[in-house]
This record gives sequence, structure tokens and C-alpha cells, in this order.
Amino acid sequence: MVEKQKVIIKSKDLRYRGKTIEELQTLDVRESAKYLPANARRYILRNFEVVEKFLKKVERKNSKNKKMRTHSREIVIVPKLVGSTIYLHNGKTFMEVPITIEMIGHRLGEFAQTRNKVNHGSAGIGATKSSKAQKK
Repeated sequence: MVEKQKVIIKSKDLRYRGKTIEELQTLDVRESAKYLPANARRYILRNFEVVEKFLKKVERKNSKNKKMRTHSREIVIVPKLVGSTIYLHNGKTFMEVPITIEMIGHRLGEFAQTRNKVNHGSAGIGATKSSKAQKK
């Protein structure tokens, strides 16, 4: 008889392009841009001052236990933002957006929808031909 060996499956480490989140968070903003898709990488390399200023503001607000509220929907999510919660303006209100590892390389605006789904109610009296017949 062949003995069955028990295989111990470890919980999958959260990785982004082969690197753990801890490794990515130790990198500088421009160094972490190497692991991003092309469009996000170009944005980071051209506007790294804007991204670094945003990161400092997030860290300052988190240290004071205050909400980080922003209108900046074009900021690319970098590894240093993972784990924080940002309240993002969608044109009407501020929506809570918790940042996860799957969001790296995307823009903040992708996670706060600006348009809501419309739920139409039933038609009123006189709105259809059948409702006119009931009116008489």
C-alpha cells in the first residue's frame, strides 16, 4: 500500500509581481514604479512630487487618527498606500475606499463610482394605455 502524505498548504502570501507587500513598501516611490504597468509607471515618474506629497499627507492624517479626504481621483495607488483608508469624492459625497494590494497600479477614481444605478419604479396612472382604461 502507498501511504498518502499530507500536504500542508500555507495561506497564499499576498504578492504583487513576485514581491511581497513588505518588500514593496520599503522601496522609494520611483523605485516601486518599476513594478507598475506602463501607464501608471509613466505617471509616477513624471509626477513623483505630487504622489510623494499625497503620501506624506496620508501619513500625517493617519497619525492623527483623522479621515483622509481628497478630491484627487487621478493619483495612482502605490504600495505605500496599501492598508490605509481614503475618503474619495465622487462628485456628491465622500466615499470610503479601503486600499488593498489588488488596487496597486490603478487610479483612485476607479474605486469611487460617479454614477449610480437607476432603479425605475412602476409607471403612474396615465403613463401607459392600459392604465388609461383603468382610469375610466
